[in-house]
Amino acid sequence: MIITLDGPAGAGKTSAARGLARRLGFRYLDTGAMYRVVTLAALEQGIDLNDEAAVAAVAASIEVRLEEDRVFSNGRDVTEAIRRTKVTLGSRPIAANAEVRRRLVELQREVARGGNLVTEGRDQGTVVFPDAECKFFVIADPAERARRRQAELRERGEQVSLETVLAQQEDRDRRDRQRAVGPLIPAADAIHVDTTRVPLEEVIDDLERIVRKRVEERPGRRDQG
Repeated sequence: MIITLDGPAGAGKTSAARGLARRLGFRYLDTGAMYRVVTLAALEQGIDLNDEAAVAAVAASIEVRLEEDRVFSNGRDVTEAIRRTKVTLGSRPIAANAEVRRRLVELQREVARGGNLVTEGRDQGTVVFPDAECKFFVIADPAERARRRQAELRERGEQVSLETVLAQQEDRDRRDRQRAVGPLIPAADAIHVDTTRVPLEEVIDDLERIVRKRVEERPGRRDQG
């Protein structure tokens, strides 16, 4: 079974997806980390992030591996490095690169093959797994999302004003919605989940309840019992 959680940055989909996967005993896939790995590799190699061919070559040449809560690039643990502000800002043209997306979509589908998966990103329910059995679109108030992002940066030792975070967020949202490849839009059959004033555990409770109901409603499920 494949479960997708799409939505903008700061909506809480990563924490919710990770928690849901743990509850269900499913594998968890953070697709955003994959794009950040490519971004980090390109930055470290001094490549112009707007050079689509060069960046696509980077994506084709590196091994991206996700294990539990750790992220590896060619065997190197880059879990903390890919969360830096420079990588976050640099990932914009990477995410809009059609060849990079094609390569990473292939990897995402390979990870999902033959198993149970909770995956989150921007286009999981629309492009990568359009036939997923359960799709969610996670949202939250923009101001709340910005506060969450600012808190994350503060924990990493980065001091950024709320106004700056909010401006960067608005720009990113606009780019994500308008890009030609894999835009940020909810799947037609996605269930919308607003996390603005809901504690994380309650969000996960609601998601788990919906998923388990879907499992119970599977054709032939009752006959098998």
